[in-house]
Amino acid sequence: MSVFDWISMAKDLNADGLEMYEGFLVSTDSRYLDSVRDAIEGAGFVMPMLCCSPDFTHPDPDRRREAIDYQKAMIRVAERLGGEGTVCRVLSGQAWPEVTREQGLSYAAEAIKECIEFAEPLGIVLGLENHYKDGHWLYAEFAQKKDVFLDLLDRIPVTPFFGVQYDPSNAVVAGDDPVDLLKSVLGRVVSMHASDRYLVPGATIEDLKKAEGSAGYSQLLKHGVTGNGLNDYDTIFTLLSQSGYSGWISIEDGMNGMEEMQQSLEYLHRKVEEYYR
Repeated sequence: MSVFDWISMAKDLNADGLEMYEGFLVSTDSRYLDSVRDAIEGAGFVMPMLCCSPDFTHPDPDRRREAIDYQKAMIRVAERLGGEGTVCRVLSGQAWPEVTREQGLSYAAEAIKECIEFAEPLGIVLGLENHYKDGHWLYAEFAQKKDVFLDLLDRIPVTPFFGVQYDPSNAVVAGDDPVDLLKSVLGRVVSMHASDRYLVPGATIEDLKKAEGSAGYSQLLKHGVTGNGLNDYDTIFTLLSQSGYSGWISIEDGMNGMEEMQQSLEYLHRKVEEYYR
């Protein structure tokens, strides 16, 4: 469906905003973006976050420069669709086999710092996600594991225009404890994805690793209703509320239909009411 079809269908959801992924958009022309923004606002929503997937760790320096230019273009899209304060996701890049840990950390940190400088005058906040893998990538996220993610985070100066886009399910996929990760980044969380993933029966995290080198998400990995999976959302919400976090919680669901999306929304509304009342 088109992004306009999705916005229209989402009117039936008890949601406050619609996160966008750059793959939804067919153009970055200002008139087209304005029409998307008008459709979002006309449906009674705001656009709190734009997800995009820069590959800052590519071994080719020209491709790394293209990734920076791409991220800057997406920052402008985020500003056009959501305005000041909108979160624009940023990633480290792919875990290219020929790129060492130190090289990858250096490439990603320098690229992100340049993008922060670009985002600040526009009032856009970059959110570094502990991601799994973009749908078009061959390899998983370079900073997928907690130790690499935290090393990269330590290289980025503290600023109101940068923080963590926290996804507990991605920590599970990485073999890390989502609560431990949250405790490590709690003061820098600017947005959150709430989903519950699970592996198909009989599959393991090791099976996921063997699938590296093929494009997109592994078919071994599935989405389910938020609250029905492995994440301890009571502890997660306790930590977020105690820290004073008041940002967006964005649902990743609907792979099995809109009924599950509505169930996820109802679950999260209950949790917000319980921990933020």
